[in-house]
Amino acid sequence: NIEEIKAIANDVINNEEKINHHGKRADAIVKNMLQHSRSSGATKELTDINRLADEYLRLSYHGLRAKDKSFNADFKTEFDDNIGKLDVIPQDIGRVLLNLFNNAFYAVSAKASAAAGSNYEPLITVSTKKLNNKVEISVRDNGNGIPDSIKEKIFQPFFTTKPAGQGTGLGLSLAYDIIKAHGGELKVETKE
Repeated sequence: NIEEIKAIANDVINNEEKINHHGKRADAIVKNMLQHSRSSGATKELTDINRLADEYLRLSYHGLRAKDKSFNADFKTEFDDNIGKLDVIPQDIGRVLLNLFNNAFYAVSAKASAAAGSNYEPLITVSTKKLNNKVEISVRDNGNGIPDSIKEKIFQPFFTTKPAGQGTGLGLSLAYDIIKAHGGELKVETKE
């Protein structure tokens, strides 16, 4: 029965695509788990935080544009030039910033898709500020915000609001641990 053979062959092809997709997702989860448990081993060095933030903001934006040509958002920076250089592990802080920027761009992109045809303009604002003996880095977006019901869970490992295959739920957890290891704190302020 040729028709049945064609149907089975199509099922095999579809199943192979699903196996490949879920295999890649499992691979990403395992890699993120290893990153989560491993210390970077890198040493701290004096780093220009404003330059690092600007570099990773552009990397995030252009990375998302490369994946999705229809993606568009505006971003601006408000950097405090009095910060100077900080003694940090630049790769780790860069990983934190990249995760925060990617999440912010994801949030405004989701809102832009839902608000198609409206006058909504996606915007990410990154600012730095010297506060006595601390430095505050703020990443603000004008997306939909985080509901109070899940706000307490966002730093937990494997918690994600993204659809299956789009996030492992380890990014913010890893970012939280990195910032804590640097003697800082990662906080969220949001309004739905």
